[in-house]
Amino acid sequence: MGTTGLPGALTQGSRTRGGIGESTLRPDGTLKVTGEFAYSSDMWHEDMLWGQILRSTVAHAEILSIDTAEALATPGVYAVMTYDDLPTEVRRYGLEYQDTPVLADGRVRHHGEPVAIVAADHPETARRAAAKIKVDYRELPVVTDELSALADDAPLLHPDRDDHHARHVAHPNIVHRQPVVRGDADAAAARADVIVTGDYVFGMQDQAFLGPESGLAVPSEDGGVDLYVATQWLHSDLRQIAPVLGLPEDKVRMTLSGVGGAFGGREDLSMQIHACLLAMRTGKPVKIVYNRFESFFGHVHRHPARLHYEHGATRDGRLTHVRCRIVLDGGAYASASPAVVGNAASLGIGPYVVDDVDVEAVALYTNNPPCGAMRGFGAVQACFAYEAQMDKLARELGMDPVELRQLNAMEQGSLLPTGQVVDSPAPVAELLRRVKAMPMPPERQWESTDGVDVRQLPGGLSNTTHGEGVVRGVGYAVGIKNVGFSEGFDDYSTAKVRLEVVAGEPVVTVHTAMAEVGQGGVTVHAQIARTELGVTQVTIHPADTRVGSAGSTSASRQTYMTGGAVRNSCELVRDKVLERGRRLFGTYHPAWATAELLLEGGKVVTDGGEVLAPLADVLGDEAVEIEAEWRHRPTQAFDLETGQGDGHVQYSFAAHRAVVEVDTELGLVKVVELACAQDVGKALNPLSVVGQIQGGTTQGLGVAVMEEIIVDPRTAKVRNPSFTDYLIPTILDTPTIPVDVLELADHNAPYGLRGVGEAPTLSSTPAVLAAIRNATGLELNRTPVRPEHLTGTA
Repeated sequence: MGTTGLPGALTQGSRTRGGIGESTLRPDGTLKVTGEFAYSSDMWHEDMLWGQILRSTVAHAEILSIDTAEALATPGVYAVMTYDDLPTEVRRYGLEYQDTPVLADGRVRHHGEPVAIVAADHPETARRAAAKIKVDYRELPVVTDELSALADDAPLLHPDRDDHHARHVAHPNIVHRQPVVRGDADAAAARADVIVTGDYVFGMQDQAFLGPESGLAVPSEDGGVDLYVATQWLHSDLRQIAPVLGLPEDKVRMTLSGVGGAFGGREDLSMQIHACLLAMRTGKPVKIVYNRFESFFGHVHRHPARLHYEHGATRDGRLTHVRCRIVLDGGAYASASPAVVGNAASLGIGPYVVDDVDVEAVALYTNNPPCGAMRGFGAVQACFAYEAQMDKLARELGMDPVELRQLNAMEQGSLLPTGQVVDSPAPVAELLRRVKAMPMPPERQWESTDGVDVRQLPGGLSNTTHGEGVVRGVGYAVGIKNVGFSEGFDDYSTAKVRLEVVAGEPVVTVHTAMAEVGQGGVTVHAQIARTELGVTQVTIHPADTRVGSAGSTSASRQTYMTGGAVRNSCELVRDKVLERGRRLFGTYHPAWATAELLLEGGKVVTDGGEVLAPLADVLGDEAVEIEAEWRHRPTQAFDLETGQGDGHVQYSFAAHRAVVEVDTELGLVKVVELACAQDVGKALNPLSVVGQIQGGTTQGLGVAVMEEIIVDPRTAKVRNPSFTDYLIPTILDTPTIPVDVLELADHNAPYGLRGVGEAPTLSSTPAVLAAIRNATGLELNRTPVRPEHLTGTA
């Protein structure tokens, strides 16, 4: 409800404590930091069995035979299942294409593919029984890169594919191809005064969530199954699980368990179907918990990429054209690769105004580990390359790299390469100005009157230097990320809101299927309910499939989409409450008919502050409950030849300045500071917003200097499936991350908000690389940067 325009007039929620705009505490925060929060791996059921998965030891092979006799004979084993034991003819699943076998279908296509599953009365018994299963493989040639994938005689990963992209690609090993063409890049190149080109390599990054994949499946008396699981999208899981089990969806009841992080890695299925199959086979509850080794094989990763870019500019720095080709390695199965390709192509030139563009993005099938959703979703790889290009162009032109970016920055009203108009604030130049204006960290921080603090130096407590050979560098980057599902997808969310009187006080219950994976959605939903219904007591119902879909907790969409759904349902509840109030009390006071009415402090009030009735009196013994879907405005699929179309619903922008110190003798890097400026539209919970920005920044730092899954190019086997060998930033690696939050409302979004969580993951990586280049003078066209790249010993 709006204001009346009267001096001091109230607006809905303006006097409610704990509403939007406040940094209210997370309801799960204390439990998590004290170790009392129940994650999915903590679940227990009396008389439950333990599930174990046998995975392939090779990346590409025909399965000649599987002998399960010894495993079945092991005391304590209740069931062993292979592909031939699956209960229905539906034996594949997938987010977009159903190309992933539940268990290997006579052929394995990547290292670690599930081949058989075991249920036993103890986890160690299940593990030992799985190890007794004998699988006879006939190894096949592996496809590991673009050259081997697209060769005329290349092994076809999916020779019988019938997905809707198959007829649009030139080779069956191309998952999807999306060009974006506008203007005439050839003619523009002829007009350019300066042209720079570059080839870039982006490594495979793991989501590295701390809570491993886990869940508990409990068979029910009606022949169905109850599944308690850590996931990102309950209803997508349900859609894929039920057909494999041969059950209607209403007999597969899913409840979200405690999720220990996700970042895209839980958008695909992992152990869900396996646990359900074993539970239905044995008639007993079955729990599956991956160890860290299994987790590296049990979920998709960020697509590694090879990118070629060409940028042209006039002598004064105006971009004339951009040409680029982005090749993403999708691994053995499609997962979210088609959508990742769409993002990479449509966002591939960055937040800049360029009239003449020729972009091509493709994803390939290979025998490498499957890749799919991860924070940033195709825009991360492109940002690394186009921002390196902007620095290279600035050097060629003799310009300040920030000023070059500001000169070409898009703004509200700019036209994207896809032909879409940016119809909300796009403060790219302002974000760069703000991040550049932040105070610089002091030089030589390791020096004090007490001597040298080696923790502040490259190498840290390894004590490799006391400042000798250490050079400081500063780098900048900015990125653009879409928010929400795109390309014509029917993106919606559902919220059920109930307002009732409990023990004499009005109480709101909010029920959605949103997966709380650590982003703080449960906090925001309560804030929205307080704001819209003027009630302090809000209960968040556990997420499950007994309410309509909330979509995925990905694409920075949940506050926008499920937050929007909660707001919408609250507004509908409020309308019904006020309608009831007018019916019951309208004859007692003319304001019921003439004033702008609000719910504040558990009462019905006018916008002038006059109390008309307590909510408890209006509600009485009758609750008001609404379940409703809410959608963002429609988007369009990109044209398959030109890439034109209004493909995205919203954009978010972030800029970073990185300050690094590099030991040029040993090739060690200390990131001193990673400052960020980001437009969030409206900060519904300012503390959570800053936390999201700092978290995304840290993941970008990780892939800049340490994180990479190493795959053997000869065998396609993963070399480092552990946190011993796959390194992620610790608190000692994480720098100070000052954040400048800009709030320019998007009038199309609830409360004017923007999705927050992904944008900082884009620009933090190229900012760190730019700073290292600034310190060393090296070109550094791959990520992560390793010591050998800095010392010339690679």
